[in-house]
Amino acid sequence: MPYTKGFSMQIRVYYEDTDVGGVVYHSNYLNFCERARSDAFFKKGLTPILEDGHFVARKIIADYYKSAKLGDVLGVKTELLKMKAASFILKQTVYKEDAKLFELEITLAYIAFDGHPQKIDEDVKGLILSLFNI
Repeated sequence: MPYTKGFSMQIRVYYEDTDVGGVVYHSNYLNFCERARSDAFFKKGLTPILEDGHFVARKIIADYYKSAKLGDVLGVKTELLKMKAASFILKQTVYKEDAKLFELEITLAYIAFDGHPQKIDEDVKGLILSLFNI
């Protein structure tokens, strides 16, 4: 089932996010996306570490379009693309005003605390869907 709903958050670019020229260092876009995913849990009074496990990045496809700079206020939009038995796929877009700066597609696998993959149970699936108002 394809999903189209998502959520957004704003992030300001700080000095620590940039190189000597004031341009956001490439890996920080991944950090911005991680922050947005975590924030969705925090807004529900939860953390991304759940009772029986947590999610880890299994696959990331990233595209860089334009650079953000020191002081910019960025938006991070997160959309659920696909829910699978033991993972789900998100699209996250970092933008400034109407300009798309960065986009990734990330597969997040659900694993037990012993590091083994596990099926996403119905309660966790419901939680994930609720983050996207689905």
